[in-house]
Amino acid sequence: MKTLRDAAIGQTVTVVKLHGEGAVKRRIMDMGITKGIDVYVRKVAPLGDPVEVTVRGYELSLRKADAEMIEIR
Repeated sequence: MKTLRDAAIGQTVTVVKLHGEGAVKRRIMDMGITKGIDVYVRKVAPLGDPVEVTVRGYELSLRKADAEMIEIR
């Protein structure tokens, strides 16, 4: 399984599935990250936290723990 945390800078990936439960999953979905959406990885901080992405035309920073819950292809 490949997650958003594994994506390279400058890569555009497609969300396959969201893992996690309840409030955390709901929060990720509220940010616009849903199944089938394309996510562009803008940059990753030196220690890998946070990951900056572009989703649905806006920029978003995700914690490493949240990025690991987003399965991609």
